[in-house]
Amino acid sequence: MKILFTFPGQGTQRPGMLQALPGNEINEARAVLGAEVDTLDTPEALKHTRAVQLALLIAGVAWARELQRRGVQADITSGLSIGAYPAAVIAGALDFRDALQLVALRGDLMEQAYPHGYGLTAIMGLTLPQVETLVEGSGAYIANLNAEKQIVIAGSDEAMAQVAQRALAKGASKAQRLAVSVPSHCALLDAPAKKLAQAFADVTLSRPQCAYLSGSTGRVLWQPEKIADDLAWNMARTVRWQEAVIAANERDARLAIEMPPGGILTCLTRQAAWNGESLSLERSGVDVVLHLAKRLRE
Repeated sequence: MKILFTFPGQGTQRPGMLQALPGNEINEARAVLGAEVDTLDTPEALKHTRAVQLALLIAGVAWARELQRRGVQADITSGLSIGAYPAAVIAGALDFRDALQLVALRGDLMEQAYPHGYGLTAIMGLTLPQVETLVEGSGAYIANLNAEKQIVIAGSDEAMAQVAQRALAKGASKAQRLAVSVPSHCALLDAPAKKLAQAFADVTLSRPQCAYLSGSTGRVLWQPEKIADDLAWNMARTVRWQEAVIAANERDARLAIEMPPGGILTCLTRQAAWNGESLSLERSGVDVVLHLAKRLRE
């Protein structure tokens, strides 16, 4: 039986999330990015996509490496959206310093393309065919397939509000605007993704040491060039988290550990016919995770 490390995307960030991190990742990040690192998790900084994405990268790598130091090794890594970057670092495919520079550029490109008036909205309680009917002709897009009845849409504030209203009238249990200020995971970000792909031409990736599971395709990728393509373009591709969880389950993963902050992926994993334990490191604590991991390996 195997262990899956999962890494969350935007919307899970919170002020102070980089305080008291284990390891030396903050200093490594400061060596690449300078003094910016010291204010990334302030309320003001977290209004900006660049800071949010960098904070999630640093936190994810720091906590996953702490588990590794304490004897918990991942057999599979997977991340939702920006979470794919720490997943690639922990899998051994992408150098942490390169990841910091690429994520800084990623955040800038996304925010510059849509500085205001756009974002993501989660629709709960409706299936994909139902939501597809609602977005038709609205100017909104399907962005995330998180669970059978949790679909995220992307677009302008006006378009999303229109779809949300239709969804609630159709019987959705909830339509919630997410703490994301760009219309991720749809064709609106094709141009920024193309620029980021050009930046990857100057970065050397390696064959991962454990399975890197794409949150965009639900498939394990081993070739460095395919991982680079996945990372560069995932901002413009639909998230298929449910498919990724099913793929990990089929690969005999039975313990899914979500890196801080939050526990959204833990909940989504449990909704995707998961056959094992799924828990948030932040909410369960390191000792509980170590105990479950040891028991799984016995």
